Amino acid sequence: MNNPQINQVDRYAVIGNPIAHSKSPFIHEAFAKQTNQQISYERVLAPLDGFDATVQNLITQGYKGANVTVPFKLEAFAMCDNLSERAHAAGAVNTLIFENNKISGDNTDGAGLVNDIKHNLAHALQGARILLLGAGGAAQGVLLPLISAQAASIVIANRSLEKAHFMAQKFAIQNSICNITVSTFENLQNQFDVIINATSIGLSDSVLPIPNTIFAKNCLAYDMMYGRETPFMQQAKANGAQVADGLGMLVEQAAEAFYLWRGVRPQTAPVINMLRAL
Repeated sequence: MNNPQINQVDRYAVIGNPIAHSKSPFIHEAFAKQTNQQISYERVLAPLDGFDATVQNLITQGYKGANVTVPFKLEAFAMCDNLSERAHAAGAVNTLIFENNKISGDNTDGAGLVNDIKHNLAHALQGARILLLGAGGAAQGVLLPLISAQAASIVIANRSLEKAHFMAQKFAIQNSICNITVSTFENLQNQFDVIINATSIGLSDSVLPIPNTIFAKNCLAYDMMYGRETPFMQQAKANGAQVADGLGMLVEQAAEAFYLWRGVRPQTAPVINMLRAL
């Protein structure tokens, strides 16, 4: 007698607006093939005023989960019945799990960043002096995992000191591991082992007003943007830093979501290499 469950394909999606550019289907299809998981994964364009309805429609159709991208991560956070510690800390959700008529939310961005730096780039975070450029959603999404990686210190630099202070104070409550301080871009004075650009300035050719003196010997300068060499990366390279873009983070955060859904960890290096080749 045939078991109808054997060939059942579980359905997942990435929701955003715009969404046509998303590499997530390619990444998750590669993970599924590698790990022999029976899934389908597609792009879903949600109307700007219709995110909740889009999610409910996917649940009705029997989807098991979804990734969430711009501009819906805050709405995803608000609609969840259960939130992980990482999602609480980030104030945003990029991974949804649909189970037992409940919606659970997680944020895998920070784990993706940390895994890319530690495993793919072989750069130590434990004991490192870290500079986080920006105090918006992208920065807030990765701060708790950076703290958990046991950095020696983290400086949050931002145009608005008030915004940076607010973020530092929020995380001070749950942090007894490393020292968190704030600065404007122009007033940065110390040298750093890891510098992470979490601003959106890489979308343009604008230059961050940061000094050339902040790049320590063997510094890693990491830009969360991917697909182009940003002015930040050019400045870092000119000052002797190792530079990396955010493609590895993209694949690693997807791997973390895949693990949450399927309970198996895919190998990320072959997928990163495939995307680089493309």
